[in-house]
Amino acid sequence: MSLARKRALVTGGSRGIGAAIARRLAADGATVAITYAGNKAAADATVAAIQGAGGTAFAFQADAADPASQRAGIEKAAAALGGIDILVHNAGIAEFLPVADDTDDAYDRQFGVNVKGLHIGTRAALPHLVDGGRIILIGSISGDLAFTATATYGATKAAVAALARGWAKDLAARNILVNTVQPGPIDTDLNPADSEFAQQLRGSIPLGRYGTVEEIAGAASFLAGPDASYITGTTLNIDGGLTA
Repeated sequence: MSLARKRALVTGGSRGIGAAIARRLAADGATVAITYAGNKAAADATVAAIQGAGGTAFAFQADAADPASQRAGIEKAAAALGGIDILVHNAGIAEFLPVADDTDDAYDRQFGVNVKGLHIGTRAALPHLVDGGRIILIGSISGDLAFTATATYGATKAAVAALARGWAKDLAARNILVNTVQPGPIDTDLNPADSEFAQQLRGSIPLGRYGTVEEIAGAASFLAGPDASYITGTTLNIDGGLTA
């Protein structure tokens, strides 16, 4: 129980990678709050899974695209937890469009959630985050590696990693550690391992397979735990060697 008595907030924690991180942090002893944009049923299912395993969890609606909603959700979660030791920003969206088909609205939506929503959420959480706390941002290898039709999405994730590096220095005096986890090909509802794209990509992955959400969750738990006490400003790619 490496995270016993810790209080963790996971944004975008209703499904996929976010839900896996919430379950893992709870399994490692943390009390967990998650936020969700609109899928209450999935959020309730994540909370029920944690509670069924003997943990404590809460869920609060917060739309990262709406600054007022994001702030309100963070405040509610912090109040329920009684403070924050671990902040995991997982909420994000992706729209895959080649530049000739990209639009102002698609650009604004992705930067609004992936960058501005994360920026607002972190600033809202800071008054509740204890000295010695952890901030973990979920980016993407698309911030480092270009794929067709992912330029805008990749730009948002490159910004996420840049924020983490800067915040690591800004918050070092409080011993708050800030790191980015960049998943590569991970089997989720939005990127299933049995899709046509996955079949094409698998040949480029040195380990020859898609990763699992549990593998991302394990990395997040490590960065939240005591063994990562001298790691800050780091970007960790979890991609089976794809960007090696």
